[in-house]
Amino acid sequence: MSDIITERTGGILRVQLNRPAQKNAMTSSMYTSLADILNEADKDDAIRVVLWHGAGNAFCAGNDVGDFLNNPPRLGAFPQGLLMEAFVRFEKPIVVAVQGAAIGGGTTMLTHCDFIYAGESAKFQLPFINLALVPEFGSSFSIPARVGRLRAAELFLLGEPFTAQRAVELGLATRVVPDGDLLATATATAQKLAAKPGGALRASRRLLKQASVGRLKEAIESENQEFMERVSSAEAKEALSAFLEKRPPDFTKSPTHGTAE
Repeated sequence: MSDIITERTGGILRVQLNRPAQKNAMTSSMYTSLADILNEADKDDAIRVVLWHGAGNAFCAGNDVGDFLNNPPRLGAFPQGLLMEAFVRFEKPIVVAVQGAAIGGGTTMLTHCDFIYAGESAKFQLPFINLALVPEFGSSFSIPARVGRLRAAELFLLGEPFTAQRAVELGLATRVVPDGDLLATATATAQKLAAKPGGALRASRRLLKQASVGRLKEAIESENQEFMERVSSAEAKEALSAFLEKRPPDFTKSPTHGTAE
């Protein structure tokens, strides 16, 4: 079965991440597929809105670490970058139902969405620092712009999980919804949006984004360059090895700068 399932109902394109046993962790092929889905949906006038959620008890646990190690990002072969570009170009509303874990990219991808309904069980986290990596998906710009620099520093530099209610307080989610009502709530909003005049809906979203698009592209470019340097560093090698070996990482012997031998 496909790792991403799509279904069209009226003007709504439902997109489901479909790796429940892996908490919908993203592989390289999933990034590419999701980029293709968004690019096609953006060109299809019959699609007014995207409804996005995950299968099972999680939204998205970020990168699949095993796949990430087998397919490390590098210039000319960066599937995550294709999805970042698709998000920046996309002009139609995206409604998300977030249940369970939204970790790493599972949180930063949400910054490109318009309605984010978080189930009571939702747990968000930006743990890039714990893996000796840096923010992604333009979040080094978009999250401080929403929550302020001090709160962003707390989220990124400590990398600790936070609740659905905290996400709402920070402006990173729209509303907390009982888990049992989550998908129905998101679907109802998608239906309301699909009934709006499509041209005006698209134009309004474009106007809401226009002031930040340039800064967002700059942030993504800087992040991607730094990310590719960090991912080959001795610190990242130790962090990822520790993650797979289920042990605490030891950064005391790792140089702050430079790449792994």
